[in-house]
Amino acid sequence: MKYVFEPIRIRNMELKNRIAMPAMHLHYSEDGTVTDLLLEFYRERAKGQTALITIGGCSIHEMSGDRLIGLHDDSFIPGLRKLTDALHAEGAKTSAQLYHAGKYAFARKDIGHKALSASAIRSKLTGEMPKEMDQSDIQEVITAFAQGAGRAKRAGFDCVEILGSAGYLICQFLSTTTNKRTDQYGGSLENRTRFGREVIQGIRQEVGDNFPLIMRIAGNDFIPGGNNNEEWQKIAVIFEKEGIDAFNVTGGWHETKVPQLTGGVPHGAYRYLAAGIKKAVQVPVFASNRINDIAMADEIIRTGIADIVNMARPLIADPYLPLKVMEGRDNEVMHCIACNQGCFDAVFADQAVSCLVNPRVGHEHEVVSRKTQHPQKVVIIGGGPAGMQAAVSAHDAGHSVILYEKKKLGGQLDLAGASPGKRDFLLLSADLSVQVQIRNITLKKEEATLEKIRAEKPDKIVLASGAREIFPSRIPGMDLPHVVSAWSVLRDEPKIGQNIIIIGGGAVGTEVALHMADIGTLDGETTRFLIENEAEDLQTIAHLVITGTKNITILEMLPKIGKDIGMTTRWTVMQDLKRRGVNMLTDAKVTSIHADHVSFEKNGEEKSLPADMVIYAVGTIAENSLTAALQEEFPDVLVIGDAVRPRKAIDAIAEGFFIPDKLEA
Repeated sequence: MKYVFEPIRIRNMELKNRIAMPAMHLHYSEDGTVTDLLLEFYRERAKGQTALITIGGCSIHEMSGDRLIGLHDDSFIPGLRKLTDALHAEGAKTSAQLYHAGKYAFARKDIGHKALSASAIRSKLTGEMPKEMDQSDIQEVITAFAQGAGRAKRAGFDCVEILGSAGYLICQFLSTTTNKRTDQYGGSLENRTRFGREVIQGIRQEVGDNFPLIMRIAGNDFIPGGNNNEEWQKIAVIFEKEGIDAFNVTGGWHETKVPQLTGGVPHGAYRYLAAGIKKAVQVPVFASNRINDIAMADEIIRTGIADIVNMARPLIADPYLPLKVMEGRDNEVMHCIACNQGCFDAVFADQAVSCLVNPRVGHEHEVVSRKTQHPQKVVIIGGGPAGMQAAVSAHDAGHSVILYEKKKLGGQLDLAGASPGKRDFLLLSADLSVQVQIRNITLKKEEATLEKIRAEKPDKIVLASGAREIFPSRIPGMDLPHVVSAWSVLRDEPKIGQNIIIIGGGAVGTEVALHMADIGTLDGETTRFLIENEAEDLQTIAHLVITGTKNITILEMLPKIGKDIGMTTRWTVMQDLKRRGVNMLTDAKVTSIHADHVSFEKNGEEKSLPADMVIYAVGTIAENSLTAALQEEFPDVLVIGDAVRPRKAIDAIAEGFFIPDKLEA
């Protein structure tokens, strides 16, 4: 993996390797100033040997958008200078992303301004009608871009990145779906690129010839009527002539129906977009999206698909990812699993970013050294995510740790990883297992009993025994042989029927439904073979890729399917279920199960559906049967994770991470 660690130049800026961290909203500042949290978050990524770190989005105008890093006023420069100095001290180059959301921003009632856009076309994100920018607005925003770039330069940034992707303001001028103008800024490609060209010209005049300009572009808008990769190649050529020194290529607009960042997107799926831009331009090109390991990044560089690789969430999950690989510690990398629970779900809920894989995220400014002054013997019961993380954290704090796990390390992570779109949960299971192994933590692969725990003579006990499935015994017929649990299905244990009823439409129920819906579909290798040999027409192949052989129905007693799925992932799950023909019935309460059908009540009516396989996925309950016995004998029993109550893995791992604090209490 030598190619990704070769230096590269963008204009007069030399990067020490080809790994970049693109801009990502973190919500670590309420007023746009550089906080200690923001600074320490980025400092840790710089220590990890990321070559280029882009800060942003940075507001350059009063209508840029909400919760951004401030770059629209000189008062923000001292804080930004402190940030760039800190990152430079660690050897990283820095970029500021010049951000204007256009009609993706909300109206500012406090100053009486609507969002701005190329044309007055309602925003599909906010539902608001923007103002069509007149010549005065256009010049004002161009000036704001230029002045923002000038402030970035004075604040010590090594370059700036102009945001021209994801459906933001510059994109809104470039696309005929959002630009209906009849003046010099609308119509032909030359006219539609005029606003972007004038932004580049204004910035170049402000910062001079030797300051690198990067533009983040959409390799394909992935919206009806939007610009595809071929059209973006033409746009990139135009912007290159205006003075852009590198193109940072990402995927579609925020309103696209094509998933960009969820777990169902294959690793490196969108590198072809970067490859398309690279063949059209002469300047360096960045590849983006779902590239979460250095081996893939190195292959992208080696094969000439792109020159630089973006890693946003992977560097959130493991800020020392590049350094670990440079030092030959590849096996120690904690990989991003594209769960979106702590990052994108948080951002869209207007919360600060955290991370399921890395609970330290958001606490970099607080958690420095956790070495204990009072080492203890700690017994941890359960090797799921909470137990493994607790073992690692307690060991690193200086305690002597014994971990009991009667089966295999991983717990419910292995079950989660069995379903389509969540395969990366298996990576997390393996990564945490490695963290336990490299620390030589004592692992006892046996059931923890009261007698065994007593014999250990522990100072503290951590119960992380997880949860077990709820068996809905109230339903007549649950004891029939064709009734099985969701967990057994995810373990590939039971024989699969033809007419499948799934009781429960939460996260697990939908995962099982997609797992079943994949049966009989074409795999990737077969699909490619059929296309290459023109064995079937493309429409038939497309049908066979998503159409399985099973009849699947979800019966959910609540009004909504997937209520417990994160907001940035749920829409993709629902889209996949509908595409695969899964029948979904809400407000449906199962009343009885029979040998060949299931009866249920919906809207006050008794109904039935044929079924030769019934899968129950109605939730879990804490597995804490040892708690009472342990607490009677040991005063210091700490219960964490699902053993307290079933929640998400992000909660369990966070509790494990902070276990040293509880051990000191």
